[in-house]
Amino acid sequence: MKITVINGTEKHGVTYRLKEIFLERFREKAEITEFYLPKDCPSFCSGCVNCILRSEHRCKDIAYTQKIAAALLESDLIVMASPAYVMHTTGSMKALLDHFAYLWMPHRPAPEMFTKRAVIITQCLGAGAKSAAKDIKHSLSWWGISNITVFAGKLMGDIVWEQLADKKRSELTKKMNRLSGQLSCIHYEKPPRVNAITRIKFLFCRMMQKSLHKNDPEYLDGKYWAERGWLGKIRPWRA
Repeated sequence: MKITVINGTEKHGVTYRLKEIFLERFREKAEITEFYLPKDCPSFCSGCVNCILRSEHRCKDIAYTQKIAAALLESDLIVMASPAYVMHTTGSMKALLDHFAYLWMPHRPAPEMFTKRAVIITQCLGAGAKSAAKDIKHSLSWWGISNITVFAGKLMGDIVWEQLADKKRSELTKKMNRLSGQLSCIHYEKPPRVNAITRIKFLFCRMMQKSLHKNDPEYLDGKYWAERGWLGKIRPWRA
């Protein structure tokens, strides 16, 4: 089993502690690859759209992005861990997700994404954790991932793990252990079910790409879909 973890900050705070608790159950039986932002992808997307119009390999930040992309595609489970900053995910996490615009279903989704599971771990002092998780989930779902589990913790106390009340630390630890326990029982050789929302998104994008490819057979996105047979009866989630 392979797990790829994207940490939205290099800070070893509460989110980091929760992520470590989650991974503890997997450490002996999984190959875990971690990335820390912004260190492992320090540049913002410049909006040059080279990745969409020409190729993801034309991105100015390819040295960072393709290393992370390769790990994501090889993994069985993707873990996205980010605290909430002003009710949203960290700027570094958003910058990374912007780099992967080409993976969205309206462009060139990777077939591997449709058979992956993902976990989002986030927390906030107040009510921002859910909106931070939504930022990340939005991208993951448009990559084609149906099975996305969200842990959004409310601290309602101190923002330093060591200074949290014992009861709160115990509560968060139990919830995280319960989540990791549920996922560790899953047989990862069996892909998750692709839900109806993902199928509808795919079919809508298929109609769009079919029209684009008919008008311009050399258009990159339409050509990508045609080469994989997705404009016909082939679907990325079927073997």
